[in-house]
Amino acid sequence: MVAAAGLAGCSGTGGKQETSGPPAGGDEAIPTPIIAVAELSPTQGNDVRGTVIFSQESDGVHVVANLTGLTPGEHGFHVHEKGDCSAPDGSSAGGHFNPTNMPHAGPDAAQRHAGDLGNITADAKGEGHYDRVDSHLSLEGDHAIVGLSVIVHGGKDDFTSQPSGNAGPRVACGVIELKSATP
Repeated sequence: MVAAAGLAGCSGTGGKQETSGPPAGGDEAIPTPIIAVAELSPTQGNDVRGTVIFSQESDGVHVVANLTGLTPGEHGFHVHEKGDCSAPDGSSAGGHFNPTNMPHAGPDAAQRHAGDLGNITADAKGEGHYDRVDSHLSLEGDHAIVGLSVIVHGGKDDFTSQPSGNAGPRVACGVIELKSATP
């Protein structure tokens, strides 16, 4: 024990001990953010690919998507209830994630499926980008979306047709996987 204490005193840190606790001043260490990712692959006969990143924030989940291979225009974009993209047409992902049994609606509606993210718009090159914070989503708790799927549809979500917005066939699917979490 005495030898270990003597060696610690000669560690080359000028007598300061390194710690991994909170910084001086009593501030808490910054927690690791909760991040999940869905890598989208095309359904049979389609070329849509992309990545959707979900980051838990104090006011909801920040959703950022970058897609390629879309036809120009708007495409329905939703979190679906099952984390299963095994069916060639994406039907194994089930319906929209709707843990509170609300009607289908647009992303700004107070009452809607939690999975109703709206539309993603593709440019003339077939590239689409989406960026918004959604207060209906969570990466933790009873209604967490981790383990569910993201579906991109071939057409525009009209926000009114029940139960799913009449957005056409499923052109891409990806399972939402946790990448980092608060310890």
